[in-house]
Amino acid sequence: MARRKKIYEGKAKILYEGPEPGTIVQYFKDDATAFNAEKRQVIEGKGVLNNRLSEFFMTGLNAIGVPTHFIKRLNMREQLVRAVEIIPLEIVVRNVAAGSLAKRLGMEEGADLPRPIVEYYYKDDKLGDPLVTEEHIAAFGWASQADMDDMVALALRVNDYLSGLMYGVGIKLVDFKIEVGRVYDGDFQRLIVADEISPDSCRLWDMETGKKLDKDVFRRDLGNLADAYTEVAQRLGVMPKQATQMGKPRLIN
Repeated sequence: MARRKKIYEGKAKILYEGPEPGTIVQYFKDDATAFNAEKRQVIEGKGVLNNRLSEFFMTGLNAIGVPTHFIKRLNMREQLVRAVEIIPLEIVVRNVAAGSLAKRLGMEEGADLPRPIVEYYYKDDKLGDPLVTEEHIAAFGWASQADMDDMVALALRVNDYLSGLMYGVGIKLVDFKIEVGRVYDGDFQRLIVADEISPDSCRLWDMETGKKLDKDVFRRDLGNLADAYTEVAQRLGVMPKQATQMGKPRLIN
């Protein structure tokens, strides 16, 4: 069997050349990182959970007309996605004060924000993914004003979808980040949601207890990260509720 060509390896995923032009195979690793990869650990089963959860979220977004790069899941760790030109920004939507926002503005963590706040971060690990403004984005040519308007619209639609989905299973969507890519149909360009949506890229709190069900479990040494992600998957019906996280999780095909 021919060996696949690796395109890129990041902290949580490996990208391989897809079977057809314009496609990529996205492989989810078990690696967990925090603080710009200063803290690292391999957590067995994490990649499987993130693959299945990202599939679930992307499929739901596609179904309501929010375009994503997701095509189909290939196996427990891989999915086939559309190749896109990634805009070098992370778009963060915040519903509750937490993380760097709470620290920067001296806010109490957990305070509800008066409305969703959208922030941009420049994707550069060496710089620590700094917060940037629309002025920076326009000046350096990372995206046009029309692109920024489209990115905000996409991010807020994702926020509406995820917030409602999580509310239905007793989880508060505190914040999340997405990446956006350009696709071209001839001379026509459009923007679509890319990368992944998973507990790695969201803050998720139990609505009653405030228990964290996201990567803050790893960042703050609050318990077993795979158990937290398994609980999210169980609540959403991605895996059976009677299943326990023992080694590699057994998920519904």
